[in-house]
Amino acid sequence: MDPELLSDTFVGLADTMVADFDVIDFLHMLTDRSVALLAASAAGVVLADPRGELRVAAASSEAAGLVELFQIQNDQGPCLDCFRTGQPVTAADLADADQRWPRFAAAAVQAGFRTVEALPMRLRDQVVGALNLFRAAPSPFAAADLRIGQALADVATIGLLQERSLRRTEILAEQLQGALNSRVIIEQAKGKLAERLGLDMDASFKLLRDHARNSNQRLTDVARQFVGSAAADFPPPARRSPRA
Repeated sequence: MDPELLSDTFVGLADTMVADFDVIDFLHMLTDRSVALLAASAAGVVLADPRGELRVAAASSEAAGLVELFQIQNDQGPCLDCFRTGQPVTAADLADADQRWPRFAAAAVQAGFRTVEALPMRLRDQVVGALNLFRAAPSPFAAADLRIGQALADVATIGLLQERSLRRTEILAEQLQGALNSRVIIEQAKGKLAERLGLDMDASFKLLRDHARNSNQRLTDVARQFVGSAAADFPPPARRSPRA
């Protein structure tokens, strides 16, 4: 194993703070380096989407990607068991007659793979996917290689979760700023409407909100349209009928 390549891989997987971080390129680096470092024939990554359903995220070869897709579509295979249990799953020789996953085993062997090792991508109790290592020969991975493979999967998982956390933080910040901007527009519309129609601020806000609901528009959009208009085209408040 190349120590320099191993060190460079861990540094690359840990560095998700760069401004142009690309998740897909990141995952392809994980699969390519897993092949190079662990003497695998191919590698693939499956990740859970927001609904918890697995998706093929990256593969070092077209064949590996198709095998990954096959096991997801058929709900059968070591990577699914790995994801569901959060534990490594070994298929030492997929050509064995008594396979746990007969449809998957047949498809994998046909694609040129005899051995599969599925490693969980997890942080504590949170499992986000699996890193799957393939070999063309029925040759199980050495324990030392599996420790390195799991370490690569662990570092990649931390990087992914950190990137997701940063993205959520940015989204929340954008939403907060959007809410504050909307509030400013609404206050401007309230003041303009109050002055134009001789209303107090509470009454002008009620008129804005009622108009937004009745016209099936967002309150912010109604306020922005009104602030930007020069004509007095906003519906006046309904007049009360005189008491008898």
